[in-house]
Order: sequence, then structure tokens, then C-alpha cells
Amino acid sequence: MLKKQKLQHKVIAITGAARGIGLATAEALIAQGAKVCIGDVDLELAEKEAQRIGAKAFKVDVRDRASFAQFIQNTIQHYGSLYALVNNAGIMPMGAFLDEDPDLVDAQIDINFRGVIMGMQLALPELLKHGEGHIVNIASLAGRFALPGSAVYSGTKSAVIGLTEAIAGEFRDSNIQFTAILPSKVLTELTAGTEKAARTIPSVTPQQVANAVVSTLIKPRLFIAVPDYLQSVHGAYAMMPQWLQKGTRRLIGDDGILTKLDHSAHASYAKRIHKLAK
Repeated sequence: MLKKQKLQHKVIAITGAARGIGLATAEALIAQGAKVCIGDVDLELAEKEAQRIGAKAFKVDVRDRASFAQFIQNTIQHYGSLYALVNNAGIMPMGAFLDEDPDLVDAQIDINFRGVIMGMQLALPELLKHGEGHIVNIASLAGRFALPGSAVYSGTKSAVIGLTEAIAGEFRDSNIQFTAILPSKVLTELTAGTEKAARTIPSVTPQQVANAVVSTLIKPRLFIAVPDYLQSVHGAYAMMPQWLQKGTRRLIGDDGILTKLDHSAHASYAKRIHKLAK
């Protein structure tokens, strides 16, 4: 009961929340009594899901500052003072670095990283105005264990991790909290076709990631890996000499995305993000 009271009636905005991690997070927060606005470029789907779970939906393109600012203002106008922003919107093309479509490179940087910067710059003044709040950035363990076959994606997520830590330091004397969530492979449309390509990477559900978001909003932590034990694994990995790191990664087949990705199973997602990038 005490945990639920912590988020009761708190106003929380989530980007990229018409499906996957964002939608699961919205449902988990509503179960805690929060008032949730879900934003997405796919407004039709967002509105359908919002009606189902008891949220409010607005269109947001995190690449566009005016669109993002309007999403924040719509959330405030509908529910009241903003308590938290969950920067969840992101895309993950997969394939060889030299073959990557320049439009998809730009889209990843714009959505996965610049969008997070914009969200923080737009939400922080609102949180500071009321003297409390929390920004949660959905990063990835790929930002620490960068994967062959997702080079630009790994780079953007590494950037989000660094950004979160730096901003947390900048505002450490405020009552604003910051968290980067680092999931392993999440079982959503984004990872479709990676069953063989990433079989050695631990899989988690969107609900597990959502639970991590709820957990940090109740009891703040700067970094949360999902599953949590991988946080310690990274520390041990970082202490290995480079030759041992390379050998270990070769042994577990960390380049499976380049050699074993099921392109037919991944085709629907790939088509959707190519269309978004154009």
C-alpha cells in the first residue's frame, strides 16, 4: 500500500508508448495509481491502447522540439503538474555498419539520443518549478556491451547512459531524480528474428522493464540493468584484459546479428522504421 501511495495521482508522460516497453510501462504505472499520458507518432494506435488501459494519448515526434514541447504541455493541461518523463522512444536497425542506410543512421541519432536530450530540456524546467520529479531514460545494455550488427544503436544508447549520469551530477543538489534503465534483449517487435542471432543474450519481457521503471520511481537508482545481475557482470567484464574480452565474445558468438538474423521474421519491423526514417 505504501508503495502504491508513492505514485498515486502522479502525472507521468511516456514517449514511444503505443506498443512494447512504453505501453507495458504505462500499464504498470496506472496500476500504481499514476495518471499517464502516452505519446507516439502512431496516434491511432496510441489512442486505441490509451482507451483500453485508462490513459490519455497524444501524438509526439521526439525528433521535433515543437512536437515534444506540445506533448509535455498537453500532458500538463490534461492532468496537471508533471512529475515524471519516461524517454522510451527508440529504434534499432540491425545489420553491417558499412551497409547501414544513412537515413536510418540519422533517425537513430535523432530519436534515440537527440530526442532524449530534448525531452530532458523540456521536462526539467517543469519539474524544477515544482521542486520534485524524475526523468527515466530507457537506454540499453548494448550501451555497455556494444554489439556487432547494431553499432549506431549501441552508440546512441551509450550516449544516453553518459548523458543521464552527467545531468544527474549537474542537478544533484535538487530534488530531481534521474535514472537510465539498461535492458538486455527485450521480447518485442524490435528483436523479432534474433532467436538464433542473439541466443546467448538474456531475454526479458516488456513487463520486466516496466517493473524496473516503477521500482526506480519509488526508490530511485541512477542505473538499473534488466536483469539486474548484468550490472555486476559488466563491472567484471570491464576489468578483463582486451584479449580475454575478445575471446569471450567470440566464444559466445556476439556477432550473431551479422550472421544469423532471420530477416524474414524481422521484415515487418525493418519496414516500419525505414518508413519512419524517410
